[in-house]
Amino acid sequence: MLRKIIILICSPLFIKAQNTIGLPETINFSKSQYNGGAQNWDIRQDKQGIIYLANNEGLLTFDGQSWKIHPLPNKSIVRSVLIGNDGRIYVGGQDELGYFQPNTFGKLVFVSLIQNIPEADKNFGDVWDIVPYKNAIYFRTGNRIFRHLSGKTTVFSNGGAYGFLDTVNDQLILQDFKKGLLVLDKNNWIPLSTEKTASGNINGANITAILSVGENKALITTLKNGIYLLNQGQITQINSSNNALFSNERIYSATTINEEWIALATTNGGVYIIDHNGNIVQRFSRTEGLQNNNILSIFLDREKNLWLGLNNGIDLIAYNSAIKNISPQLNEESGYTAIVQDNQLYLGTSNGLFVTILQKAKDISFSRGSFSLVKNTRGQNWNLSQINGKILLGHHEGAFEIIGNTAIPFSTYPGIWNFAPYGTGIIAGNYNGLLQIEGTNQKPVPRFTESSRYVAIDKDKNTWVSHPFHGVFRIDSNWQVSTYGEKQGLPSLLNNHIFFINNKITVGTDKGIYQYNKETNQFEPDGFFLNLLGEKSIRYLKEDKAGNIWFIHEKNIGVVDRTNEQPQVIEIKELSKKMLSGFEMIYTVDENNIFLGGEKGFYHINYKKYKQNTLPLNVQIRSLSIGNNLDSALFEGYFNLLNLPAVQSEERIPSIDYDFNSVSIRFSTTQLYDQTNIEYSFRLKGLENDWSTWGHRTEKDYTNLSPGKYVFEVKARNNLGTESAIAHYTFIIEAPWYRTIWAYTLYAFFLLAGIFGLFTWQKKKFVLQQKQFNEEQNKLVYIHELERSKTEGELAALRNEKLEADLNFKNTELASSAMHLVKKGELLTKIKTELSQITKKIDNEYAITELKKMIKTLSEDEQLDEEWEYFTKHFDKVHSNFIVSLKNIHPNISNNEIKLCAYLRMNLTTKEIAQLMNISVRGVEISRYRLRKKLNLPTEVSLFNYLIGIGGENASGQ
Repeated sequence: MLRKIIILICSPLFIKAQNTIGLPETINFSKSQYNGGAQNWDIRQDKQGIIYLANNEGLLTFDGQSWKIHPLPNKSIVRSVLIGNDGRIYVGGQDELGYFQPNTFGKLVFVSLIQNIPEADKNFGDVWDIVPYKNAIYFRTGNRIFRHLSGKTTVFSNGGAYGFLDTVNDQLILQDFKKGLLVLDKNNWIPLSTEKTASGNINGANITAILSVGENKALITTLKNGIYLLNQGQITQINSSNNALFSNERIYSATTINEEWIALATTNGGVYIIDHNGNIVQRFSRTEGLQNNNILSIFLDREKNLWLGLNNGIDLIAYNSAIKNISPQLNEESGYTAIVQDNQLYLGTSNGLFVTILQKAKDISFSRGSFSLVKNTRGQNWNLSQINGKILLGHHEGAFEIIGNTAIPFSTYPGIWNFAPYGTGIIAGNYNGLLQIEGTNQKPVPRFTESSRYVAIDKDKNTWVSHPFHGVFRIDSNWQVSTYGEKQGLPSLLNNHIFFINNKITVGTDKGIYQYNKETNQFEPDGFFLNLLGEKSIRYLKEDKAGNIWFIHEKNIGVVDRTNEQPQVIEIKELSKKMLSGFEMIYTVDENNIFLGGEKGFYHINYKKYKQNTLPLNVQIRSLSIGNNLDSALFEGYFNLLNLPAVQSEERIPSIDYDFNSVSIRFSTTQLYDQTNIEYSFRLKGLENDWSTWGHRTEKDYTNLSPGKYVFEVKARNNLGTESAIAHYTFIIEAPWYRTIWAYTLYAFFLLAGIFGLFTWQKKKFVLQQKQFNEEQNKLVYIHELERSKTEGELAALRNEKLEADLNFKNTELASSAMHLVKKGELLTKIKTELSQITKKIDNEYAITELKKMIKTLSEDEQLDEEWEYFTKHFDKVHSNFIVSLKNIHPNISNNEIKLCAYLRMNLTTKEIAQLMNISVRGVEISRYRLRKKLNLPTEVSLFNYLIGIGGENASGQ
């Protein structure tokens, strides 16, 4: 008992002393990052590399880029998870068990198996283990075993209390706290040989893991009772002084690391890496970077890295990484210099030089031990050099020789940057120039006072010094100083760093790497580096024993690897921005051991492993979202069951409505540790033919895509140039309704109908135009006729006017003639009257006789008749044979009545007619009355109008 107490008290110091000096990086995922519950009970990985964790809030997945939680229907804790050979993800919760599988949209959906379980067995509590065995899936609860096979679920329950279930060496082993270890034989559970151990009975111990360590051998870990060995059916507790420690730390889970080591996850002490004899190889706890020491689950992924499900959080230990961190002290001072000498590793930091003894190991980072401070080295350490079998330390306070665990000063010149052999002596660069050391003699190089942090010696014993702000200097063997700047071929006077590479003086500049040409005494671009690095700014160069050139570009580290026929540039992106900026240091031992100074301690690279430690890259399409906000998931990462290739089948090609023709596609690789090494290139066939430039973005948006079929292609590559296979995702953007086949058919119909309608309309229009043309022609003819008629009318009117004028003139003449006759008659009558009066008054017979002769002559009618005939002749000419027509119509009309009609047609007044007819006005009226009766005119007919209508056609027609 006392021995156990002493072991427990001393175990922290013991463990610290036994830990490896190099530890891999630990990545912490907090609850706020993965957005799930605090506790993580089980961990698995599918063939594509996706990680699945049994979380308090459901099944948690991680694809290298994003986390996602898949809750159970009853929202219970998921205690266990298994990736089945049938491609299903089996999970067990509280009173719930079943599996997740992808639906047609690539989304994981849960299928419960509760309905297959008898009602009496449905309240089974938590499912702690899920194990595949001979095509069946076994679920372990506290008091029941469920077997799912061929769609049927069988219950095993014999009233026992079950503590563990797993397969070991082709056997399904169950721990029954009452009956011990049982194995399944057909459908029966039978005892596993013996359970007696050298230290008692294992029946009461809570087994947490059984791991095969050889043929018919297995290590059994227990929660509180340490570790046991199962060999040929016999169980014995291993003979290890650490068993008491493991009992105290409580082993909650365990996994195999390799053929020699296993990892123990404890609830009190973090993770222990042990060999099969129980010896501790490494430990990971809060001190080494874990979030807490309470580990509920542990899993070794396909990259050989460790996943830890914590009581609160998730940690990833990059256990298989070729890069380790070495921190001599927990305060993580910056690393400036390193050297390996006589199986000892010396590390110079910003606050001292530390040393540890190395064990025999190709990879020094796996050497176990602790660092101690070398005496007299507190303060800033700048450089460690091995010259003439001595270890020299450049320190802020001067120069020291390291002997054993003590630093012996041999120069008090302040600020020794570096050392370089020079003939039989040493040249030391310091804050104020160069120090020449020959035995015990020390003196500064004359006429040179520049700070000499970068020093190189060429074959001619010229000492080259560069100052980042003052240029490059050459000090020959006679201590003559020459300055080199832009006139000597350098691109600038600033930021030049001198090195001796490939047996040549080489300068890293802002415009690439330059080499010194002795013949021209000029610097010129180095063609070798120009082809590989171009004009990258370079501020550090280091050549290793294999001829590889390590370089620092800005805050990134890389190497020009020359181990193959063709040089290759490899960037160590895991260390990007982790180097000590401005004071970079690379110390090369061999291909398994490269040391680099960092902002926090040192980094160790097993370069040989780094180049080999790469699994085939696997890039996957993880989601496709659509819509204006690109937030509607159409595809959620799974093409089919997990045991099938991740290839999209034809029936899973989605058709996207044109209203959602903007898509966002997310992709990733399942290289779960350090995605900074991965670059992606993609294209969308159907929109673009060229691949995008390589970059780190893992999401691509496309907006306003035209209708059509598209194939998104993406590939990945790592920093070693290895490319993945191309991943594809096909989708179709449907045409809008107005661009569908039916719409085009309708358009064709409307087009034909339109053409027909247009033809018909055009035809009608042509007919109408022809009709309108004809009408226009007719109208024009009509108008022409009208115009001609109008013209003729106007001519007729003019003729009528002329005729009327002639008529009026003739009427006037006739009237004048008539009046002349009237006046003549009146005159004759008056003359006759006066002559008659004269005859009465004279007595001369002769005179009387002559007068009577004259009266008689005046009274004769012949002349009057001639006058009338003349009047009649001219009247008929003017009035269209009126008199002739009147006589034809009314043959019984008298001459006086004809005269009256003529005078009435001439529209003479009654008085004028009376004078012409030599009758009274009253006589005219009576004559008119008699004429109407003779002509048989009704009272309503105007005599004048009647007379006007006589003549012309009536005359000619008789």
